[in-house]
Amino acid sequence: MSPSISGRLRAATLASALLLTAALSGCSGSSSSGGGAAAHSAPPSKPKASASATPDAAAYRRWGLDKPLAAPPAPPAVKPVKGGKEGGTPQIVRRIPTSDKVVFVTFDDGAEKDPRFVQMAQDLKFPFTMFLTDSIARAGSGYGYFDKLRALGNGIDNHTLTHPNLRTLSAEAQHHEICGQQDVLQKRLGSRPSLFRPPYGNYNDHTLAAAAGCGIHTVVLWEATMQINDMRYAEGDKLHPGDIILAHFRGPSELKGTSMTEMTANMLRSIQAQGFTVARLEDYV
Repeated sequence: MSPSISGRLRAATLASALLLTAALSGCSGSSSSGGGAAAHSAPPSKPKASASATPDAAAYRRWGLDKPLAAPPAPPAVKPVKGGKEGGTPQIVRRIPTSDKVVFVTFDDGAEKDPRFVQMAQDLKFPFTMFLTDSIARAGSGYGYFDKLRALGNGIDNHTLTHPNLRTLSAEAQHHEICGQQDVLQKRLGSRPSLFRPPYGNYNDHTLAAAAGCGIHTVVLWEATMQINDMRYAEGDKLHPGDIILAHFRGPSELKGTSMTEMTANMLRSIQAQGFTVARLEDYV
């Protein structure tokens, strides 16, 4: 064999070995937060962006909706809600300042763990944010249920350890409720949430001080609440651009026989009927 041919064979063998090593170690040129998640037992430190594939019209019809939600506009280059400075008083937000015809869906607590809702979220590809209470979320099948929803690009944030009325608690007790849930979520998510929702929307100066000390930069309230069949509004009788919608992980026992997927379909239908679509809260806050 000539020296030149021998050299080429050695080079090809070395290149093949390098490619095999890279494949086995899970190396990737992508820095996407969702990349490589399947190789770990814990969820990625940040949820990947909401699925970009166009929702399937047939899938929407299977869930009782006539057509897919309209695509939201591109996320703003500069987030309109800055949040409080690190260690400073968190910003309180009920509505995102935007003229876009978008609203933001949030689900609280974590009591209902309907596997059909995971399928619905996957099929319909609409973004939402979860505010979880530890004592409620870890019951039954536990946080693993919400990990599946997070893997679809939906955020998980803080809703205290035990869902108390914070205004009735001392500063120390409030600190325990908020920072305790920050610690729980950090262990699961790899980072501390920056968004917090006080149970019942009740808070005082001690709440804000505790939240700031625990790494919270924004307290998220709401302008509309999802009922079984339609919404209740804090202002007027309709949605406004940037409204944050409050819903809950609830099942038939709390919804008079209605399932969580039926409630969600009713909510999305109302959003569509009013000329809005759903955007990702974390893109604006």
